[in-house]
Amino acid sequence: MPSDFVAILDFGGQTSQLIARRVRELNVYCELLPHTIPLDALQARAPKGVILSGGPSSVYDADAPKFPAELYRAGIPVLGICYGMQLMAHDLGGLVTNAPKREFGASQLTIQEGGALFRGLPSELDVWMSHGDEVTRLPDGFVPLARTANAPNGAMADAGKKMYGVQFHPEVRHTPRGRDVLRNFLFDVCGCTGDWTPASVIERLTLDIQAKVGGERVLCALSGGVDSSVCAVLLHRAIGERVHCLFVNNGLLREGEAEQVVATFRERFKIPLTYVDASARFLDRLAGVTDPEEKRRRIGGEFIAVFEDAAKSLPPAAFLAQGTLYPDVIESLSHRGPSATIKTHHNVGGLPEKMNFKLVEPFRLLFKDEVRAIGKEMGIPDEIIWRHPFPGPGLAVRVLGEVTEERLRIVRQADRIFLDEIRAAGLYRSIWQAFAVLLPVKTVGVMGDGRTYENVIAVRAVDSTDGMTADWVPLPYDVLSKVSNRIINEVRGVNRVAYDISSKPPATIEWE
Repeated sequence: MPSDFVAILDFGGQTSQLIARRVRELNVYCELLPHTIPLDALQARAPKGVILSGGPSSVYDADAPKFPAELYRAGIPVLGICYGMQLMAHDLGGLVTNAPKREFGASQLTIQEGGALFRGLPSELDVWMSHGDEVTRLPDGFVPLARTANAPNGAMADAGKKMYGVQFHPEVRHTPRGRDVLRNFLFDVCGCTGDWTPASVIERLTLDIQAKVGGERVLCALSGGVDSSVCAVLLHRAIGERVHCLFVNNGLLREGEAEQVVATFRERFKIPLTYVDASARFLDRLAGVTDPEEKRRRIGGEFIAVFEDAAKSLPPAAFLAQGTLYPDVIESLSHRGPSATIKTHHNVGGLPEKMNFKLVEPFRLLFKDEVRAIGKEMGIPDEIIWRHPFPGPGLAVRVLGEVTEERLRIVRQADRIFLDEIRAAGLYRSIWQAFAVLLPVKTVGVMGDGRTYENVIAVRAVDSTDGMTADWVPLPYDVLSKVSNRIINEVRGVNRVAYDISSKPPATIEWE
């Protein structure tokens, strides 16, 4: 177990997950917890520090999220961010008011009293603000640390009690030195050691798997993507031949994917693998379905049904292993705080309530780049580790509207062309995710001297570090030109290609 644990209390901020990501990047283990967690339950986990996230509320709202003020007297270092700072000030007797000049976006922070929080940083920092309220009177014992043109108390501290607040968001990219602010809090204030490393994560997960599984057998749901591949290798490392991989071809995979997965795990990793082609079953279940949530539910239900059928011919297994990630859990479930459910993820909310397996999800509290790091530590080759994320429901959520064999053919061929051209341009590793989407519309075109009325393909490439936020990638025009030309010429049924230039938020990475 890591010696460091930091709790992040979620007050509904849309960047709450980013705080967790940035803390993990500093090799400190943390979890995003609901602000409603009882204080005794929090203290039982012996956190070295607590971070209060931002949020959309005002501390004076009737339904504003709160936390017992006893937290501040528990002797645990606390850092409040945005709403978290305002809540701390309010709870400890300070004054929070509606700001005469709100701050949304880039701002300049002037440091007045550096102390532990701003140690080693310049006196002027570029920061990102997002607030309509501000702290106008500090609680007793607190001193102002920094200010902006519109916020006289841009940061505050009671260093003796190890309580700090910042009005800006150190977790976002738009605060370039925000990582250093968090580092100072974690190491100088909380006394963390930074022992959350790939090697220590592997050791912890191995022990967790062995303790949970005992002497039972495990079926590993293998898709061939980064998460399930690393999960399979980790399980094999932890329990040896008691793990058996089951690879289901649901008919929603990319071109040549099924053959590649089978060869990799049977020949390279020597892990027991059963291959099931259930394409027809999944397509039957999806016939006539257009709602994306219903697609996910049906795929999740059929996925378990196929597993249970296939398991009858295998040695009995008590557990089903999946490569579920932390962002999947955060986006699918709202129990961690007041943040809204964005969508149901196949590995989380798409599973039936009753099934004949208990779940093993070693990466349920890990981010994608953490999984990649431990995969590299275990010697998994780069072509698997750096493979772009692929959704659990596969191409079903990249065919908008009804899923048919013909529509899958179109998006599959377009996707292959798009990825081929990105690889040829040397851009694949620098892009988080790239893919093609078939839209549920047709447009007029002309080929030769004839009129066409055919499908539209949208292509999307995004840059991200964890999938929680993403920016669209400005691909070179010559690459886009080649992609469009090849798709229109080589994929029958397409006469138009569009490039998606939306970021997350407000859009999601996938279209469904």
